[in-house]
Amino acid sequence: MSQSKKDSNGRAGVKLAMDIEQIKSLIELMVVNDLSRMELREGDAHILLRRGQPVVAGPALAAAPRVVAPSAAGEAASPVAAEPVANETYIRSPMVGTYYQSPDQESAPFVTVGSVVQADSVVCLIEAMKVFNELKAEVSGRITKILVKNAQAVEYDQPLFALTPV
Repeated sequence: MSQSKKDSNGRAGVKLAMDIEQIKSLIELMVVNDLSRMELREGDAHILLRRGQPVVAGPALAAAPRVVAPSAAGEAASPVAAEPVANETYIRSPMVGTYYQSPDQESAPFVTVGSVVQADSVVCLIEAMKVFNELKAEVSGRITKILVKNAQAVEYDQPLFALTPV
């Protein structure tokens, strides 16, 4: 699993010979088993995987307001409610990464406010570690709010879209 290698300063180090597919498999195991941390050691080799956001206590972080991105209709931004309104549900980010509303800058967004989605509808891309992951709605309904801006960094379990049943 590992091989020795010297770094640019001449110090002996260890390089993991693990490909992206093995790392993806480990991440899938973490998600399926709802693990927030996985650590593997083999000799001098060491890999640590974490998912989710760390719990940090402090008034500076607690005071930061969360803001809703303006919709395509040009509504002003307003704070995100902690709970869904009435029968509204959220589509949440399954990972930490960067949110993209379309496959490229010239393409139309996957969804807009008012779009009706099915469980298998792609609603956005989340880029994590240079890998673009399609996010499917996993529920059916009408998009009522888009809660993030294009190219915005998102956290694990952060609400991205609000929707109501159709």
